[in-house]
Amino acid sequence: MSVFVEVDHVDRVFNLPNGEQYIALKNIELKIKKGEFISLIGHSGCGKSTLLNIIAGLDQATQGGITLEGREVREPGPDRMVVFQNYSLLPWLTVRENIALAVEEIYKDISKEDRDLIIEHHIALVGLRQAADKRPSEISGGMKQRVAIARALAIRPKLLLLDEPFGALDALTRGGLQDQLMKICEESKVTGVMVTHDVDEALLLSDRIVMLTNGPEAQIGQILEVNIPRPRKRMEVVNHPSYYALRNEMVYFLNQQKRVKQRRAAQQKSAQQASPIVSRNGLEKVNLDIGFIPLTDCAPLVVAKEKGFFKAHGLEEVTLSREPSWKTIAKGVAQGRLDAAQMVAGMPIAMLLGLDGEAPFPVCSALTLSRNGNSIVFGKHLYNQGIRTLADFKEAINNTPDTVHTLGMVHSASMHNLLFRYWLAAGGIDPDLDTNLTVIPPPQMVSNLKAGNIDGYCAGDPWNSRAVNEGTGFVMARSLDILPGHIEKVLGVSEEWAQKYPQTHLALVKALLEACDYCDDRRNREEVLGLICQEQYIGADPKDIRPGFLDPYNNGTSAAPEMVYNFNQFYVDQTNCPDRLEMVWVMAQMARWGLIPFPKNWVEVVDRVLRPDVFGQAVRELGLPDIARVRRSIELFDGTVFNLDDPIDYLHKVKIKRSVRIEEILIDQIGSQCSIRLPAA
Repeated sequence: MSVFVEVDHVDRVFNLPNGEQYIALKNIELKIKKGEFISLIGHSGCGKSTLLNIIAGLDQATQGGITLEGREVREPGPDRMVVFQNYSLLPWLTVRENIALAVEEIYKDISKEDRDLIIEHHIALVGLRQAADKRPSEISGGMKQRVAIARALAIRPKLLLLDEPFGALDALTRGGLQDQLMKICEESKVTGVMVTHDVDEALLLSDRIVMLTNGPEAQIGQILEVNIPRPRKRMEVVNHPSYYALRNEMVYFLNQQKRVKQRRAAQQKSAQQASPIVSRNGLEKVNLDIGFIPLTDCAPLVVAKEKGFFKAHGLEEVTLSREPSWKTIAKGVAQGRLDAAQMVAGMPIAMLLGLDGEAPFPVCSALTLSRNGNSIVFGKHLYNQGIRTLADFKEAINNTPDTVHTLGMVHSASMHNLLFRYWLAAGGIDPDLDTNLTVIPPPQMVSNLKAGNIDGYCAGDPWNSRAVNEGTGFVMARSLDILPGHIEKVLGVSEEWAQKYPQTHLALVKALLEACDYCDDRRNREEVLGLICQEQYIGADPKDIRPGFLDPYNNGTSAAPEMVYNFNQFYVDQTNCPDRLEMVWVMAQMARWGLIPFPKNWVEVVDRVLRPDVFGQAVRELGLPDIARVRRSIELFDGTVFNLDDPIDYLHKVKIKRSVRIEEILIDQIGSQCSIRLPAA
């Protein structure tokens, strides 16, 4: 079916009397099919009614917009009718007259007899013939709501919008009206959008349930498909095998959001009680130590320092600390030695969940620093044996069962590890049973390959091109061929640090955003190359960085070098906005290989780590478009699709994996301490 209603990246910002702004809705994206019934649920203040009013044309989106059958919605119209919770009936008119008011306004071109037939038909439709000549004060609340529904349906709207229409009614009346609404919508093929707090009502009436996160900056947290066949009867719905699973999913989501709301309130109260810290330039801290690993994609940090972006945003003295491994990066942030750091994509989640036996430590990320940039390199000795493809490697493993192939990756939570494992598994190779994966710091990869300690590895440049240039290895695959545009490095700070130094955090994000933009302007790449090759940063020969960064990428095979303009991506195509989908995919891959349990409350866990609010404030203050990444699915090179709304289903269906644990992870914060409790079985 084609799209009937499209909610296209809608933001709604309200200007406050004190000059500040309140962002009610952020990046709401939804496509509704003709005849579909959608329910919006979420806690009070999540913007459900605001969104409904924007669809109705009663309010305007600050950014984005609504289209109905391809035409933009700019104002109210008879193609959209709203049924409010408070009935909105004129008290001096009878039931018949209230319905007639709408019919006579819309159907001016037909005869009075035909208009009367429409009015009487809809009075009968909602069972109000006996009350047709009574005024609203003379009928019950349930009857008033039936009048409102009849009035809305009488003009045959293309879209019926309902704002908690049964919220004030008793259970018996509500049940009867729900049944009538279902029957009317199915007979008339009405497309409907309803705001409700009632999970059972949503399940009974809806084809899909859109669950919104808490405001401010509320967004779509999850969408549930209600796979219960129509026509529906109340008792049959309750007895459907999917009913309680769907209901529990909704209640679970709402409980997660309740905990998030409580935690944010506690953090806000703590911040208000703390003595304000102001150093200089309106910032709490102006001297920072930031950790990085000598890789090509440390470029934004180097550029921010060398080109003065840090100083331009009030960060007077920033020391870039070259670290020997990702493990020392994590330890440096956890111990407070580093204020912030370049981190591999999954490190903030891994630190929060306590990967590799480490104590859980809350880290947050407000900025993606880079995308793509990795390659899978195999030793040239394998190339000389005729191994050129993943299928060749699989065959070699089958032909030499006594030979253990050792492969290197840089960190358990890195995209290097996760994409390497994904690539192997897609070729029918179990990365744990058919190979031996070991952690090696990036700068040590080439020497280990040359020494014969490993047969291949996945890392970022310059170490891949160095292996190619030295004749030690060849590139079997590039990460952007496995998952194009994948998240790679992020900015990580401890949660406590972000709370203690909010203005410094914001300044840091702004400086790095400008540096990312500078790095992705190819006119600057030659200059950036010279900066990052300095000894205190990467200390590499430029010829090992140029491939992919500036020059055609050389795989070290007989194939001609290929120009890949997005091999290192720092800013274009919305690189930088923190994205829930990508973090959930990263978390699912870690769970797939038994590195962590997959949190049943994944929405809460990811929202604890990502700070799109800080990113949004940074881009707005820089005068840049505050546009988040599209709500979508992830499609990998083997055709597998990862759906944000059901990651657990993905984990159940994927073939090669370890024993996957699905556990509720309750995160309780006390001061700077973060403890994780797994509920008793």
